[in-house]
Amino acid sequence: MARPSRNDRIARKIDYSTLADLRYHLRRFLRVREDAARASGIEPQQYQLLLQIKGMQGQEPPTIGALAERLQLRHHSAVELIDRLVDRGMLARRPGGRDRRQVLVELRPAGQAILRRLALHSLREIQTEGPALVATLARLIGKKAAGRRAASKRAATSRTTAGQRSIPVRRHGARGADQ
Repeated sequence: MARPSRNDRIARKIDYSTLADLRYHLRRFLRVREDAARASGIEPQQYQLLLQIKGMQGQEPPTIGALAERLQLRHHSAVELIDRLVDRGMLARRPGGRDRRQVLVELRPAGQAILRRLALHSLREIQTEGPALVATLARLIGKKAAGRRAASKRAATSRTTAGQRSIPVRRHGARGADQ
């Protein structure tokens, strides 16, 4: 009989129930955020854009390229999203400082007001829904971390015996001073 492959052994250890719970809690949280954004008169991606612009303050300039990366959008999609909010008076564009080719995006008062309302709602939602999400993550991370600790302990025990010094094991492909 063939010995099970490493992938087969890993597959048996997958906690599908907890992974499903994680996706459920994430999707539920996101859906509530999406519904709140629509109720405020903007699309969920527009809320995410407003949030990213505000969150980037003092960290990195909110260029269209940086915003596209933060939203995981293509550049032209980010431009369209920004255009719609500029047209509604929620955002403004201005030229970059040193590099005049860069375009910086900034919040206008109308965008700030909607963002504040939605962020406060989001924080309240995190207070109620967050503990279930954290507990699910802890179950996944705890199992994985416990497995790593046990494997590390087994490896250390197999390399040493009482009274003997541990000899470092060189991993395949590791570069040393002699290479």
